[in-house]
Amino acid sequence: MTNIPSIVEETIPSKRCVAYCTATAFQLKPLFDALKLHHKTTMFKDLVHIEVQSNQSEAQVRDIFCFSYGVAVFWGFEEAEEKEFLNLYKPIEYRADEKKEREVMNFSFGTSPKIEEEEIILPDTDLFSRLAVSHGLAQSVKLATFENAIQKTINTTKTIPEQLATRGKIPLSKREIRKKMGELFIERSSINLHSDILDIPEFFWDHSEVEPLYTMIAMHLDLETRLEVLNQRLDIVHDLFEMLGNELNHQHSSKLEWIIIWLIVIEVVITLVHQYG
Repeated sequence: MTNIPSIVEETIPSKRCVAYCTATAFQLKPLFDALKLHHKTTMFKDLVHIEVQSNQSEAQVRDIFCFSYGVAVFWGFEEAEEKEFLNLYKPIEYRADEKKEREVMNFSFGTSPKIEEEEIILPDTDLFSRLAVSHGLAQSVKLATFENAIQKTINTTKTIPEQLATRGKIPLSKREIRKKMGELFIERSSINLHSDILDIPEFFWDHSEVEPLYTMIAMHLDLETRLEVLNQRLDIVHDLFEMLGNELNHQHSSKLEWIIIWLIVIEVVITLVHQYG
């Protein structure tokens, strides 16, 4: 892999840097096989890098990083071009998202790394520098999909604790309770299964020299705090799941109690009929 030579800041104006989350996952091998015929394509662990040549300048940065967890990060493209590439990815998407999350920033090059007014200033044009920042952007949009999904779940079930508080019981049938429990379990399990993608990527074990760039973007996007809030919301869903389970057990126990009561009543009636019939 050949790094693009260093470029003076003034020669490259500020360009778009956008991360899109379009699916639960990408099938990277078919994507790699399809695009390598037309572009310089490199397969890394859990991601594919596509370098798209520019008609304007050979030195212009135009990269796409496709992460296995359904996120594509574009560097140096116009929005129309981004949408065109995203349409190409549809056949390799697993469980496409109805709502496409995205994180939009600009980037340019300077003497030292920093972020000013949603513009990322990179210290060089090294590919791994952009990849380090791409990891943070990709995690941010993936986290946004988790945040929206869990908030939607909380919004659709928030009346249940209120009903329990005002009525003393949950006005749902056993079937409805089981259905709600299934929905909560699926949502919570889906997030828990993919939560490891929000850890510090293994990429930095071998490339610690660019980890400060990842730390910079992670702090700017407030990943740590947002992850803590997400875990707190997951705890709320867990508590609601347990509450529904207890209500289901209570309904079952209550039904058994009434069955026993009626059996006793029937037995008493039969006994009275035998004695006085």
